[in-house]
Order: sequence, then C-alpha cells, then structure tokens
Amino acid sequence: MPRRTATLLAATLTLMVMVFVLALAPSPYAEMSPGPTVNTLGDHDGEPVLRIEGRKTYPATGNLNMTTVRVTGADYRMSFVEAVAGWLSGNDAVVPHDTLYPQDKTAEEVDQENAEEFTASQESAKVAALRELDIPVRSWVIVRTVVKDSPAEGELHAGDAIVAVDGTPVAEPGDVAKLVTQHKPGEETTFSVIPAKRAQAAKKAGKKPSGRAEDVTITTMKAPDDPRRAMVGIQAGSDHAFPFEIDIKLADVGGPSAGLMFSLGIVDKLTKGSLTGGKFVAGTGTIDDGGHVGPIGGVGLKTIGARQQGAEFFLTPKENCATAAADPPEGLTLVEVATIDDALDALTDIREGDTDQLKTCRAAKS
Repeated sequence: MPRRTATLLAATLTLMVMVFVLALAPSPYAEMSPGPTVNTLGDHDGEPVLRIEGRKTYPATGNLNMTTVRVTGADYRMSFVEAVAGWLSGNDAVVPHDTLYPQDKTAEEVDQENAEEFTASQESAKVAALRELDIPVRSWVIVRTVVKDSPAEGELHAGDAIVAVDGTPVAEPGDVAKLVTQHKPGEETTFSVIPAKRAQAAKKAGKKPSGRAEDVTITTMKAPDDPRRAMVGIQAGSDHAFPFEIDIKLADVGGPSAGLMFSLGIVDKLTKGSLTGGKFVAGTGTIDDGGHVGPIGGVGLKTIGARQQGAEFFLTPKENCATAAADPPEGLTLVEVATIDDALDALTDIREGDTDQLKTCRAAKS
C-alpha cells in the first residue's frame, strides 16, 4: 500500500475513533420528558391520593389529573448522541445540566427544596379549597427558613410562630419584612414568638398557637443586594390548622406545580356531584392561599403527558398559555386559568357541554 494511502487511511480511522469517543462522552446536558399523570380523585399505588376524615365526602367521577415532568438524575450525564436524539425528539427537551442541578447546590439540597415546595403547595391547596367552600381555616405567620450564618441563626427556628415584631402584631408573612426594614442595618429588632414545638402541638390539636410569647432580640445586618436595607436572615411563611384532616399521599413527586389540581380534587370530594361530569381533565399550576394560580416549568411536556393518558382538557396557568399553545398536542383543549374560580367556572362549562364558552389559550402573535 502506498505510504500516502496508508497515512490517509490512518488519519481517517483516527478521526472516526475520535468522533466515536466524543459522541459517547458525557455532555453538559440533562433531559426532560413527559412524566406520569395522577388522578387526584383516585388511587395511586393502592392508596387514595386525597383522604379526608372528619367531614362528609361525596363520590367523584372523571379525572382531575395532576401532571409531572420526568428528568434525568443529578449524577447521570447524557452522551452527546443521547443529547442529539433528545433534541430531534418532539416529545423531549434537552437543557443545560446546571439548569436542573445548579453547581452551588448538591443533589440532596435540590431534592430537599423540591420536597419542601411540594409540602407547601399541599398546604396552600387545602387552604384555597376550604376558603372556596367558606370553611374556616386558622392561619398564622411562622419562620419558614433561617439563613445560615445570619443574625437569626440560633435565635429563631423554622416553625416558630411569629406573633409580633417590635410589639406590632403580624397577620401576613409580608408584615415581617415591612417591620424589619423599618430599621437600619445594625439596629436591634425584637421578635415575639411561640416556639415551634408549642406551635406544632397546637396545630395537631386543630388550634392556632396561643399563650405566652417569648421575646427574641436580634441585631439586623445589611442585605446582600442592598446595603441600606436591614434584614435578620429569615423567610416568613404561613401555617394553618384545619377543622378536619386532609391527607395528600403521593410519593416521588416534588415541586409546587400540583397545587391547583389538588385544590380542585379537595373541592370535588367535599361537594355533591362531579366537577368534571365524568370528563378527563388534567392540568397544572401553583396555587397560593388566596386561590391565585401561578406559572410552572415544562408546560409543553406536561400537555404531551396529559394527552398521552387520554386527557381532553388541560387547565393551564394564564402565564403559561402562550407557550403551551405554540405547539399543543392534537385533541387537547388548553383552558386558561388565573384563579381557582376560573378553574371551577371552566369545569362547569366542561361538565355542562358548553365548551364554546371556555377561555382557551392562544399562541403569542409573531
């Protein structure tokens, strides 16, 4: 074989090997795909998704399915071949690995955050549903989290009920920040709190924490984003005591996006008749205590998963509507909702067959 031909052949083989190795090498990407959907009115893994005790419930038919997105694990690195296949697939999304698993957080921390968001969304779903039905819910302000190495660390604890700041009673989580920021950094502020252990005991008894509060004085610090603003290093939140037991059981799900569908499932079980009229409705969206529906991620993948399971209608947060409507699955009607009232009105139209009255999602104009 001529030397020139041999050299060319060797170079070609080397290039082929390099391309093959590169194709199988780990890439900096992760994959998102349509996940399972679960009917909030039914069972999952042999147990009711929603279990209500201490209050009369009613049979519910049809589907009110919450939807999910499946993601590759934190330790799994897609090859470039897998990444390209994902890009070419119409049902999957390939995103930078750091989007799902930030470098400044461990996989355990990401999982913990998702679990905490899921728990908080369950609480808000219960509150929104009961308030929609005019069922009283006792609420109070708590310390949701304490920032590490902040002035509040060791002084306040997650779950402490905040009664007042500097002697002024607080009724909403936002009241805490307003009162603290009336100080200059370096000044002292006094929190009147009921310790978490006592607060949790009251909650289990279905009562609002009460009794003698303990005063905790904390020296404020400069906020990292604004040195003129005072902070103590906590995130305030709400906790609630319900007049009867509502238990949501759904393992291996994280994040806040199932809130809307949980709240609708609770309303359905606590009222006569069927919200869906036997129809298959799926959806997504966060929900707050006031029943406002918020946007979520991966809405396109969730619509695909819903349609694959047989959904005919998809309750879509208003802020996600344009994205979802850009490429909707065939046969799935995307319904715009901004509040729990919007969702209930839409279910009435679906149940009664007045689907031409639905406020459907529209793609953004180009």
